[in-house]
Amino acid sequence: MPPSDRPAIAVLPFVNMSGDPEQEYFSDGISEDMITALSKLRWFFVIARNSSFIYKGKSVHMKQVAEELGVGYVVEGSVRKSGDRVRITVQLNDAATGSHIWAEHYDRHLVDVFAVQDEITEAIVAAIEPQLYASESFRAQRKPPDNMDAWDLVMRRRHCWRRRSPLTRITARRWEYWLPAIRSASIWVGPTGQPQYR
Repeated sequence: MPPSDRPAIAVLPFVNMSGDPEQEYFSDGISEDMITALSKLRWFFVIARNSSFIYKGKSVHMKQVAEELGVGYVVEGSVRKSGDRVRITVQLNDAATGSHIWAEHYDRHLVDVFAVQDEITEAIVAAIEPQLYASESFRAQRKPPDNMDAWDLVMRRRHCWRRRSPLTRITARRWEYWLPAIRSASIWVGPTGQPQYR
């Protein structure tokens, strides 16, 4: 199960819709590159390839994926190749509701397969990250904090982050002391030090 202090996401294997099994490598490559790229963003937890690829070739409901992998978000997509052109469609879904948070398609000429994979992966990750952050912020606004001391500490940390000043020794000690309380209060601190709660 993913750690509870970070939102979790799974990238399902992209579906090869080219009608040619030989093109499977390309759709798998896009999925694997996305898992790798998203894993570099440390503020959320990305399910490993071996876990998410168990759904390859299967039609599964979003809620099933959420329960089995313990994720709040699922990325899925498809790849269609025709001659030297490729279309990649991708969706970011809220696993609890099954609703789309974001969707886009990308059309490219295949001059260099790896260059195209890299370019599309970068574009998708650049689009997904702010959508995830916005979604987490929206979730956070719906529930008040359980522990006001922990909330106060998170607000102090946010203040230090915004001022780009190091935490004082007292605040740092309190932060270490209150970390279990913060986790139990389901307070989540985003990549910019923004305190939120779920």
